[in-house]
Amino acid sequence: MKKILVIGAGRSATTLISYLLDNAVINNWMITIADYSEYLAKQAVGNSVNAKAIFFNVTDDIQREEEITIADIVISMLPASMHILVAEDCVRLKKNLVTASYVSDEVAALDDKAKQAGVLLLNEIGLDPGIDHMSAMQIIDQIKADGGKLTSFKSFCGGLVHPDYDDNPWNYKFTWNPRNVVLAGQGTAQYIEGGEIKYIPYNKLFNRTENMSVLDSGEFEAYANRDSLSYRKSYRIENISTLLRGTLRRSGYSKSWNYLLQLGLTDDTYVIENSEKLSYRSYLNMFLPGSDKMTLEEKFCKEFGIREDSEEFKKIKWLDIFSDKKVDLENATPAQVLQKILEEKWTLSAEDKDMIVMQHQFEYTLDGVNKKLNSSFVVFGDNQRDTAMAKTVGLPVAIAVKLILNGEITSVGVKIPTTKDIYFPVLKELAENGINFVEEEIN
Repeated sequence: MKKILVIGAGRSATTLISYLLDNAVINNWMITIADYSEYLAKQAVGNSVNAKAIFFNVTDDIQREEEITIADIVISMLPASMHILVAEDCVRLKKNLVTASYVSDEVAALDDKAKQAGVLLLNEIGLDPGIDHMSAMQIIDQIKADGGKLTSFKSFCGGLVHPDYDDNPWNYKFTWNPRNVVLAGQGTAQYIEGGEIKYIPYNKLFNRTENMSVLDSGEFEAYANRDSLSYRKSYRIENISTLLRGTLRRSGYSKSWNYLLQLGLTDDTYVIENSEKLSYRSYLNMFLPGSDKMTLEEKFCKEFGIREDSEEFKKIKWLDIFSDKKVDLENATPAQVLQKILEEKWTLSAEDKDMIVMQHQFEYTLDGVNKKLNSSFVVFGDNQRDTAMAKTVGLPVAIAVKLILNGEITSVGVKIPTTKDIYFPVLKELAENGINFVEEEIN
């Protein structure tokens, strides 16, 4: 019997755990669900006879070593900063490890030791990063195999609210960590366009968006991710002329969000004095110039040259940021206050469903002819447990674990899924589970 250790039983692990439990009997697996919340782990196990739940403290060196020692493979769904604790033990104890997170410098440094130990540390096999890598590489490798030359590659992904539950003027609700949304884009975006490296500073990021349609799901806008340049090496396209990765939102989102950014409400570097005593209205007023003779609404509109009947202002007002509700957060940064305000308006309700949208845009030459190809998918959540986010993060992880245990993936070292031996079988089974890319030639 093969033993699987799953560390972390949070929302992103629900589909992953369900897949493992559903396939446990036929594959002769015993699964340990380990979480700091034993209650959460027990909920995940349910009545399965092929699984058990345990309390798990990843910083407990003795417990961590004991559990990894008796496992055949480890899945870490911990916060990214904690993977290194597990990864070091996995290499030392010669156990394979799978995560959905970006490869950290610390994990990358284990590559030689992992190879010497005959161990695979497979990272970035969730959604983004993950499905984006695999689906892009499948087409990039095919273009090369056909004798084509890739000249432009753009890739976009977004976690959004299902259209049937899109009931607010922002056309957005939190489907992932709210803090990450509030702090999105901080730093400088870098990409390559027409052979030239380009930079977009944070204060300009949401001004420089591009629009697109994805299948029959309507119109979207995209802002650039922080780092696109590193993907030249990851995707083996070092000489490409244009390379950009971005995040998708519904059209109109970025302009209003940019007002909040420009005011400094997304700043997380300092604490507001007596923040707990503020109202939302007084919080906003702290960041706006203007005379007390003007209303707060008038100050806001004057600052950005808009009218109170504009769509942009209606989005801001809908957040209740002009209200007298209390902040009630001690020692809060501007970003933390904004997050609280947004969580009251953007949180998915019990009946809401989510949606994941991804699109790759390829331009290449083949036999002297310029060609364009879009490859896209849209995935909908079923409910609050089986969300689109949980499906697209968890399924690739689970499928990869099965393939490793069955000996179908035999790579060793620190890897991401950009080689055919990994991406081909994983994408094949994802398609069987309803995560299908639709390819469209663009004239």
